Amino acid sequence: MEVFFSLILGYAMGCLNPAAWVGKRNHINLKEAGTGNLGATNTTMVLGRKAGAFVLIFDVAKSFIAARLARWLFPQLAVSGMLASIGVILGHCFPITMHFSGGKGLAAFGGMMLAYNPVVFVIVVLSGIGIMVLLDIGVAAPLLGTVMFPALTFLFSHDVPSTVCAVIASVIILYTHLDNVNKTRAHSDVKVKNYFRDVLFKKKKET
Repeated sequence: MEVFFSLILGYAMGCLNPAAWVGKRNHINLKEAGTGNLGATNTTMVLGRKAGAFVLIFDVAKSFIAARLARWLFPQLAVSGMLASIGVILGHCFPITMHFSGGKGLAAFGGMMLAYNPVVFVIVVLSGIGIMVLLDIGVAAPLLGTVMFPALTFLFSHDVPSTVCAVIASVIILYTHLDNVNKTRAHSDVKVKNYFRDVLFKKKKET
């Protein structure tokens, strides 16, 4: 039962999608604008850095909080926190409130890593940023994360259940990013350097 309730707790929190809220507030459907993804990257591209930062922080936080809450509620289940974060990822990517069509879950994946081990989170994030800038391919970061997180989980803990949870989360993220892989192969995905130059670090035009 603890497994079920951990997953349900996470799923319910995962269905809270700040990108959809921010888009609605600005009268924009982010599923039909930009890349069509309900995540921080597309929110930043369409609505700006402040909106994107809010979405990013919220999505990381909901996974982190769900994990910590599950640990507190079900201390007898060692992987309750990781299961809750898996639930968050599923709720974010396949929310029942939006006909099972949500975002790609990368920030929630990050929140799972942060809740599990902040050192693992830092290693994966810095490695992901480095590889995607080096290759100028955005999908390189999540792909690297899906390999590194299970590997580091086992390296740090040697715990099989935790490693299995990391693998399950990584498979979900890999699945949700298959479209980005295909776009990259077709040379139609967002370029990292262009995104940094034109979106993150662009200067406001003087009026």
